[in-house]
Formats: sequence, structure tokens, C-alpha cells
Amino acid sequence: MSKEDLFEIAGQSIPLGTNEDVRLPISQTYTGDPIGIPVRIIRADEPGPKIFVTAAIHGDEINGTGIIHDFLFNDRPQLTCGTLVLAPVVNVFGFESHERYLPDRRDLNRSFPGSESGSLASRIAHTLMQELVQHCDYGIDLHTAAVQRTNFPNVRADLSNPRTRRLATAFGCMLTVDGKGPLGSFRREATRAGCPTIILEAGEPWKVEPSVLQIGIRGIRNVLSELGMVERPVEKPPFQVKIRKTTWVRAAVGGILKFHVSPGDFVEADQAVATNYSIMGVEQSVLTSPVPGIVLGMATLPAVKPGEPICHIATMSEGQVRRFRKKLEATRSDLHAQVQADLATNLDVVPG
Repeated sequence: MSKEDLFEIAGQSIPLGTNEDVRLPISQTYTGDPIGIPVRIIRADEPGPKIFVTAAIHGDEINGTGIIHDFLFNDRPQLTCGTLVLAPVVNVFGFESHERYLPDRRDLNRSFPGSESGSLASRIAHTLMQELVQHCDYGIDLHTAAVQRTNFPNVRADLSNPRTRRLATAFGCMLTVDGKGPLGSFRREATRAGCPTIILEAGEPWKVEPSVLQIGIRGIRNVLSELGMVERPVEKPPFQVKIRKTTWVRAAVGGILKFHVSPGDFVEADQAVATNYSIMGVEQSVLTSPVPGIVLGMATLPAVKPGEPICHIATMSEGQVRRFRKKLEATRSDLHAQVQADLATNLDVVPG
């Protein structure tokens, strides 16, 4: 049996043509019972690319968990070649307690590549690098915005790496934010280790949002198709643009916000994105976008203090805004409209 015929994880060898569920050991309870990450390995009859899909590295970001769950429940992928490794909940500690971080308050997604003898976060990171990254050719990591924020679906990837760029383009989001990722992040260290990895940022924590699930499932299918692992056409979005720079609009004074834009809206320079009112309803200031672009993310909590982030703008040229707005209007994308409607549910949006 050749090396390509076996996939090793958690001390088990998974042969071609089989599906297996394993628990990847990461720690123990106070009573010494094992704690493991649930993993599904799907192997085609023929060798090919090996790719992992992970979710809930931040334990409260469960849209990714829902994406993997629905992908398995509804899609039941039939691979023509290669290996698909699915880990719907990486941070099992945070998932159980509905918390972003690990019990020691460390951020797992700032702890890579980790250490075999370090902190809990460092040990889990080390295990993921050894068991997933070292055995796979590509990776997709699924995220949402942080607490009290929402993100319009976007891929984040190091576009200077041709293999990572291929993955990001194939995934099929309208927006791809270029960058290596924060120091210690999973995708940065996985890519650095030779396993090109991208992330999806979409929606809010503590939620499983139906339209976000559609975006994520479509993206995974697209990547598998691009890699020749499934036989189905790639579904393309109305447009795709590489984002090189983003900026946050921040509150100038404390107060209550009325928003004038929703996630995914195009904006022009100096366009009003929110108005800040006093607790008694007196207008205090109008917050405007400093650049033309598209709304990448927003705060969902209308009560703000000075300096708090309100609206995350992905910078574009004025020409790009006009061109992509026309493309979007021409395609009349039902999924785009549904994503915008879903993400704006918790926002008090009024005309500017």
C-alpha cells in the first residue's frame, strides 16, 4: 500500500474509499477524561488533493459549524478523488460555554504554530498543525465577526501566494481581502508551513444564518470543483474584487446610532453611514465614510462610546463602485439580496 493510499490522523490510518469519524485528542477534563475535536474524514476511491475545513476556532463563531453541518446533511459530497477533512468545532471549550476564547482566556487564533509543552492554547495549536496542516495540501477556515458586529461575506487570503490566490478566487465571494493574516493566526501559519489556507468571514457570532450557510456551502463546493475533487461547475458571484485596504468609521461621541447603510452596501466618499443621537434623541453628529467602497462589516450594538468602531469600509475607487454596482443590479442576485436582508435584521437602518 503506497503512502498516498493512507491518511493518518489521531493515530489512525484511513484508507482510500472510506469515511471515518475520529476524535482528535487535545486535552483532558479535571477528572482525567479525554477531550477531543470531532473530525469527519471523507476519502475518495482515488488519491488526490487533501483539504481541511475547520470552524469555531473561536467558540462563539458557529456559522461555520452550521456550514459544515449542512454541507454534510444536505450535500453528502461524492468525491471523485482526494481527501476532505471536516472539523465543525475546533474550540470545543468555547463552543460548550458560548465563549470566543479558551478557559484561560487565550485566543486560539493567535497561538499558532503552538508548542507541544506550552499553554492549553499553544498545545491545541500544535496539535492542529501536526494533525491537519502537515497532512493536507489546502485549508479553509470559517469565521464570523467578533461579538456585537456582523461581517458581509468575504474571503481573506494572502494573494501573493499563487496557490492561496487560486483557492480564494475559486471560493467565489464578491470580496477578497488581501493579507497574510494576524501574527499567530491559523491561516497565516498554515500557509507559511506549505498548506495554503483561506478564511471566510461572514455574519455574527452565536448565530447560524441561513444565507451565510448558502455562501459557505457554495464556496466549499467551488473549491472542491476547482481542485478536481468533485464533478460540478464552479458557481461565480456577480463580480469579484481584491481589497487591498480597509478603514473603520468610529464614533466621535457617546450616544445611540441610527444606521443609514447595511452590510454589503456600496458607499461614496462623505456619504452618511450613521447618525449619533443623545439619549434624549438630540442629533449630535453624522458619521460619514472617508472613502468610496463597500460596507464590509458593522457594529450591531447601537449604543457607543467615543472611538468605538461603527462601520468597516472596504476601499474601492469611484470607478469600481460604479462598475460593480451596475453589475450587481444587472444580475439581480437573489442570494446577495437575501444575505443583505439577513445581516441587517439586527440593525436600525433608516434613510440618510
